[in-house]
Amino acid sequence: MTTSASGAGDRDPGAGEDEYQPDPHRWRALWVTLVAGFMSLLDVTIVAVALPTIQNDLHASPAQVQWVVSGYTLTFALALVTAGRLGDALDRRRIFLLALCGFVIFSAVCGAAPDITLLVVARLAQGLAAGFMAPQNSAFIQQLFRGAERGRAFGYFGATVGISSASGPLIGGSILALAGGQEGWRWVFYVNVPIGILAVLLGRRLLPRTGRSSGRGYVDVPGVLLLGLGVFAFMYPLVRAESGGLGRLWWMFMAGVLVLGVFVRRQRRLVARGTRPLLDPRLFTTVRGYAVGAGVGTLYFLGFSGVWLVFAFFYQHGLGFSPLRSGLAVTPFAVGSAGAAVVAGRLVDRFGRLLTVGGLVGVIVGLGGTALLLRFAPLDIAPWIAAPVLFIGGIGGGFVVSPNITMTLRDVPVRMAGAAGGALQTGQRLGAAVGTAALPGLFYLVLGSGDDYRVALVVALSAALTTMLASLALASLDWWRDRRTRGPHQKCPQEVANSPVHARQG
Repeated sequence: MTTSASGAGDRDPGAGEDEYQPDPHRWRALWVTLVAGFMSLLDVTIVAVALPTIQNDLHASPAQVQWVVSGYTLTFALALVTAGRLGDALDRRRIFLLALCGFVIFSAVCGAAPDITLLVVARLAQGLAAGFMAPQNSAFIQQLFRGAERGRAFGYFGATVGISSASGPLIGGSILALAGGQEGWRWVFYVNVPIGILAVLLGRRLLPRTGRSSGRGYVDVPGVLLLGLGVFAFMYPLVRAESGGLGRLWWMFMAGVLVLGVFVRRQRRLVARGTRPLLDPRLFTTVRGYAVGAGVGTLYFLGFSGVWLVFAFFYQHGLGFSPLRSGLAVTPFAVGSAGAAVVAGRLVDRFGRLLTVGGLVGVIVGLGGTALLLRFAPLDIAPWIAAPVLFIGGIGGGFVVSPNITMTLRDVPVRMAGAAGGALQTGQRLGAAVGTAALPGLFYLVLGSGDDYRVALVVALSAALTTMLASLALASLDWWRDRRTRGPHQKCPQEVANSPVHARQG
């Protein structure tokens, strides 16, 4: 085994847990990666509340300003799997720090952009840097932690994912309110600069290097191109949805299926020849929980991500709320999600997939109850009496994201951790892209036919709940299958998989 300078080495699958030497800086290193991850995920949603101000200040068209959000999402998703594999093959510490430096630089360029063209180009580059950072976060957890500590670390990671997605409107609205003026939107980007510089300095000191092993440096370049083309074919019509992309570019979805089919065949051939693939297909067939977790996460983010845009449209356009007040109205979900995710990380070893099942039930009850209250309660009090129900939904969300990430990635060998994390997040980004395109589109479709914001909200949230019910069905099936395959006194599969005996027998 090759170890890093700080004692956290990359291991071959099946290496015993008794070979693991805890890195004394592991928890501080985790917080560095979580801060960087929070910034990169927050930038998916925080900019949305500033779009009207950006459009007015830079005299941009609606199609141009939409690229400020959709361009970032596109390049973010394109980079994930390739970045994860490069982190596995080279040195994930170096990849992470270079990407973080790029993210800081392009954030500053976004804030200083004198016109919409430079802003869009800088956002594309910023999204690419974020995509190179993201898979390293989960890979560092695989590298630095074992056993119950890994569950706790993934709990914090899951909390970061959930909070960054739900708190974007509130943080963006707060920055706009504090900055004020026509150019206050620039501080949505500038705020990343001092935080990012501090994270770079701490990361250089605390993050471990990744050890090398024979043949690890090979990267499947044709696979990179095939996967990139396939993901692009799925993402591009979605990011152009508001300008009619779904109607004009529908053929790209079929092209994407063909290209990804070729990609999968190539990866299987590389495995058969004993060559390291970009994304090992055995992750989905032999690693316990990976395929199910990827499916649960994709379906959940399909409904979850678009909900916040729908709420923003409803509160700001339907009820006349300011961006800050609109963000405050959905804050109970973020608060509930934050607390629950940390607790869930400590419980996942004991309860396993049952946590995800219960969490999905909580989200469905919370969002469904919120939709009903906003539909039928008096408008002057509806947002506030809906807050406790939305808080329940947030608690459920914390028990979905954190345990699902833990159970999906915890049995992945460290040598494949980056690529596995990148593939998991690619599915989530694709789901988020579909949701953020489809749910607001459905909201405005219903609104256009009747001009009733309440009905439009209920229809859009009902569509989101449909995908969450599908996620619940998949998670419930996996939990029921686990119960059938083990006796009443046996440990859950995650506990067995993390035991030293199981690791030595791997």
